[in-house]
Amino acid sequence: MTPPDNLRRALLDASLGLITAEGLEKFSMREVARRAGVSHQAPYHHFLDREAILAALVAEGFELLRQHSLAALVGLDDPAARLTALGKAYVAFALDKPAHFKLMFRSELVREDRHPEAQACAKGAYEVLLSVAREIAQRTGRSEEVVALAGWSLVHGLATLLLEGKLDKAMSATRPTADAVVQSFESFWRTPL
Repeated sequence: MTPPDNLRRALLDASLGLITAEGLEKFSMREVARRAGVSHQAPYHHFLDREAILAALVAEGFELLRQHSLAALVGLDDPAARLTALGKAYVAFALDKPAHFKLMFRSELVREDRHPEAQACAKGAYEVLLSVAREIAQRTGRSEEVVALAGWSLVHGLATLLLEGKLDKAMSATRPTADAVVQSFESFWRTPL
């Protein structure tokens, strides 16, 4: 077997492909190596164990989410519009990067306290939300923590329901429908207590 030029990236890509195709339950280092076209020992040159490769994907996922979130805020000054844009970006990220998204919130698979990079990336993504929640709180008298938790819960639940196909039977849930649901909360974020 000829190792790829960037073995670490090839292993991460193979891991994402495996998660997408088989789910997290069937994830193994041996199968990652097979999919990457390398020996079964090759992944251990870059990752200590299964949790380490998953942690690298968690870190990558949260960094991508942070970048998507920041991009969604460009050119928006109104805090309610900013929070709405963050919500839409969150759902879009989940739908565009389902393997990352499903893994990012599985703390039983990746203990962030063992992986400082994953922990720092998760904090960085959350800080974007918290900064906008702080803007809402200043204008409405709400608690920034409550605004952040309410906004995050809404979009995380919506994204999860969409990814799991739970809304397909109940309604024609599509990305435009999801955007409309998130948009419907914008006026709520403008209302003072």
